[in-house]
Amino acid sequence: MSIVRIGGTATEQRSADIVGAKAANLARMAALGLPVPPAFVLPVELCADIIAGKTQAEHDLRDGLKDGVAYLEHSTGKIFGDHRRPLLVSVRSGAARSMPGMLDTVLNVGCTSAAVRGLIRTTGRPRLAWDCRRRFIESYAEAVLGLDPAPLAAQLAELIAREDVASDRELDSAAMERLATDEQALVEVGSDGWLEDAAAQLEAAARAVYQSWMSERARTYRKLQNLDHLRGTAVTVQAMVFGNGGFASGAGVAFSRDPSAGARKPMIDLVLDAQGEDVVSGRRTPDTEETIARALPNLTTELGAILERLEQAFCDVQDVEFTVEDGKLWILQTRAAKRTPRAALRIAIDLVSEGLITPREALARLADVDLAALVETRLAAAGEPVLTGIGASGGIAAGRAAFDAENAERLAAGGEPVILMRPDTSTADVAGFAVAAGIVTSVGARTSHAALVARQLGKPCIVGCGALTTEPEADRARLGAAQIVGGDWITIDGDRGDIYLGRREVVATRPEAELAEIARWRSDDQDELKRHSA
Repeated sequence: MSIVRIGGTATEQRSADIVGAKAANLARMAALGLPVPPAFVLPVELCADIIAGKTQAEHDLRDGLKDGVAYLEHSTGKIFGDHRRPLLVSVRSGAARSMPGMLDTVLNVGCTSAAVRGLIRTTGRPRLAWDCRRRFIESYAEAVLGLDPAPLAAQLAELIAREDVASDRELDSAAMERLATDEQALVEVGSDGWLEDAAAQLEAAARAVYQSWMSERARTYRKLQNLDHLRGTAVTVQAMVFGNGGFASGAGVAFSRDPSAGARKPMIDLVLDAQGEDVVSGRRTPDTEETIARALPNLTTELGAILERLEQAFCDVQDVEFTVEDGKLWILQTRAAKRTPRAALRIAIDLVSEGLITPREALARLADVDLAALVETRLAAAGEPVLTGIGASGGIAAGRAAFDAENAERLAAGGEPVILMRPDTSTADVAGFAVAAGIVTSVGARTSHAALVARQLGKPCIVGCGALTTEPEADRARLGAAQIVGGDWITIDGDRGDIYLGRREVVATRPEAELAEIARWRSDDQDELKRHSA
């Protein structure tokens, strides 16, 4: 077994079947000269053997990590876990087909106490260093140790309340150091020394990412998406770049076109002073366009040019994760964007019109879309919504309210349409997604993993409903001044982000002009096949 190196002076290219789609695309971006942090990949072939606990696979894992870390140290000029010039890494999954949010990720690996001192020395930012330490502890505790994240989340909430601030973004360096110290005390009971051993952290994190292939949510997702033939995941280890270093930094996700309606306009979500999991997890609502423009005035133009270049290179709409570190843009991954059926139709027609793909290629991309059932929906008489959030996946859905995946499945089993309403839908709710007619969350972004999965499943989705408070234990929720209980009817408009009490009348129309264009392509394709066979 050999690792694959990406970025820096490396020019290795491997197929997605070997290194996973994420790493294959990362290598392609590096070859295009885009700003990609250096990385290395442990291949898919190790996955099954690591899960099975085979001795040779464990040796290969350790040898691969040793070689890969040496490559990253050479590429960055930093030393893994060092007390002077520390290198921190992310450990991510990557199957041959995209499985957004279904497998584990561990960030800030290598953030020992010595590395914290090194970060303070090299950056002059103690808050950044302690934030990385506490984020590492939280990520490792959940993904590697399998601990319940609730006690750590409660500790953070208590500190925010004591400091009388709105969120962790407002905690100063002293408070962040206390948080990291308190969280360490929670997880170090019975510790085998991993907190201060960077190499042990990395090995355990890589093993955990491989093992997440068999998690319940991953298996459920593969079954829903007919991906049971996949052989496993690769593991990508990448040098960390830090979006949590202040308000000239941030983490975000961008789509080169609107994945909900298909419009040819980039869709960008960014959270300033944050790391990637803050965005894709849906736990934070993105900053406004005005705030971003003030903090990073050149970002939209620079990112827009990269999105255009990626579309030209991949001949498809791209879903890009990025980090801005002290004003410098870094691209962490790109993949073909998941899109709603109606967006898929609009995008296919536009890509043919722009000469990026042929009509035959467009027809192949639409093969899984049920064009006969494709409709555009709107409310006959909307009236005033009880609440408005951010439309993340278009369409209208009416159903009975459910506040957790278990109740959603119960209502759906009785033949009722369901609207799943959650504080911050995680991909662990994928079984609830599958049975729901629509999804609503209190926080989150249009680009979170939950919104992405909703679009892929063709479900209307609204995120960022700050006035929505759910109480699953009591089976009720508050929508602003209104209160509902489980089983009450609500209607959602995933385009406008509006939520209505009760069951509203829906009007459906067919996108006849677009469907006529598809019919013409099919006719032309059949004529061409006849000519060739004559």
